[in-house]
Amino acid sequence: MAADYRMFAGVNLYHFTGGPCAELVALGAARAQGARQMRCIVAVGNHGRGVIGPCGRDRQVFVDHYPTMRVIVPTPAGLRSVLAADLMPLAQRWTPEAGMNGLDPSLYRDPEAAGPPIIRFNPRYLEAVRSGVKTKTTRFRDPAQLGPARLVFESDPEVVLPAEVTGIRHCLVSDLTDQDAQAEGLTTAARLREVLQGHYPDLVGTDGVDVITFRINHKTGA
Repeated sequence: MAADYRMFAGVNLYHFTGGPCAELVALGAARAQGARQMRCIVAVGNHGRGVIGPCGRDRQVFVDHYPTMRVIVPTPAGLRSVLAADLMPLAQRWTPEAGMNGLDPSLYRDPEAAGPPIIRFNPRYLEAVRSGVKTKTTRFRDPAQLGPARLVFESDPEVVLPAEVTGIRHCLVSDLTDQDAQAEGLTTAARLREVLQGHYPDLVGTDGVDVITFRINHKTGA
């Protein structure tokens, strides 16, 4: 919502290479229509996920461009409205006028380049992975590679488990098996396809996916 109470919406078009989150799409749409001051913003997930908090990149953009904007976020006590600036305590500021002047480049290293490849997970899978109930993950347009990996659970703070990718099998969604589902802590292939549909709304039975087998490296952490 802009300062003049106009409403703008945005949708995230998923792609494994990244891309703008829905919040940034909405802010871009607002700016394109002349709204330069924002009053508040909220993101809502599909498939009944409800209100979701902004990612780290979005928070930095909020702080740099709209530090006084209110952001609606979920908390254990329910929804809460907070100042954008409060989402990034002690953050360094970027401004269109000053650019990167005065910023310490060492604070902006790419985490993807600092170690083994990252495989990202919803935090609800953490205990299943830690306990060994979940030893596979099925990915759509999200390639992995054999060898050392970091399993990153996008909680606050993030949890990182060192792991080893021991197998990658490419197959059609329709060819997923009950054994694949059971290695993900589910019961049947039908249930696995249902869960995948929640993660990848555009997924159909003729799409190819990668079934990634991994194990936690208990010697180096976790």
